[in-house]
Amino acid sequence: MMNRQSGTGPARFCVTNAKGGTGKTTVAINVAGALNDRGRDVLFIDLDPQGNATEGVGLVEAYDADPPTLFDALTGDPSALGELICEGEEMDVIPSSIDMLQAEHELTIADLIARVNTQGGDIDQAALASFAINITPEMITGSHALDTLDRALSTLDADYDYVIIDCPPFYGKLTDTGMYAAQNVLIPALTEATSERAIELLMDQMAAMERQTDASINTLGVVANRVETTSEDETMLEWFNMAFPDSPVWEVRKRVALQRAFSAGQSIFATEESCDMAAVFEDIAEELDEQFGFTDTEVPA
Repeated sequence: MMNRQSGTGPARFCVTNAKGGTGKTTVAINVAGALNDRGRDVLFIDLDPQGNATEGVGLVEAYDADPPTLFDALTGDPSALGELICEGEEMDVIPSSIDMLQAEHELTIADLIARVNTQGGDIDQAALASFAINITPEMITGSHALDTLDRALSTLDADYDYVIIDCPPFYGKLTDTGMYAAQNVLIPALTEATSERAIELLMDQMAAMERQTDASINTLGVVANRVETTSEDETMLEWFNMAFPDSPVWEVRKRVALQRAFSAGQSIFATEESCDMAAVFEDIAEELDEQFGFTDTEVPA
């Protein structure tokens, strides 16, 4: 049995870092698998136009599916989101699509129209919309257009405990849309010096989005990924703990088993292979349950 002590609707968080090669999607899938292993119902959204998570959960064919796709739910009819859910043993998935390659452009136009609505000026909204595929001026009523995923999620009838959003590996309107919908972030990062700049940029991006909208973004924790036993790794772990004094920092060491699970379209929890890093993801899931106010009378062994 599960009970969420506070809040309504599913707990939401996004997994984000613009630095490439951090294993962001592998972290996201295994956190989802760990939550499922605790008996949670998870909806996983692949917001990345490259569709790495869609491939990583075994839904390669869905990436080339005919419309409507996630692109249409974000830029046209929000209620289309429910039609896109692919049911899975570990988690339900809203896959990415090749159409999502146009999403950044479309959302940028939408946000420009919103700014004209708010700030005025001589810019013709219809002229802006003529460069869009789905967006029209009538769709944009607020001071920003970063709420498209949030509005789409509000149309879902399905009852989930968690919604996990795997963001693109760059900072733009799509990532802002994911952060606005979730308002909680889990940050995967490599234990190398270049991660400092990437995380500083993420903090700047979050602050800029908070200034533009009514959002307040909470950091759930940092997943130090592919940790090795070098002095640079030790230095960066110290930096993570210093940069996020109020957030947990988990250490995931490089394991081939995690990659094999990804290649098989699963998390490590759905395979027969033993991996010591599963315990770290279990710790992450337990901490997330605590932060989001879930309590259990019975947790699966």
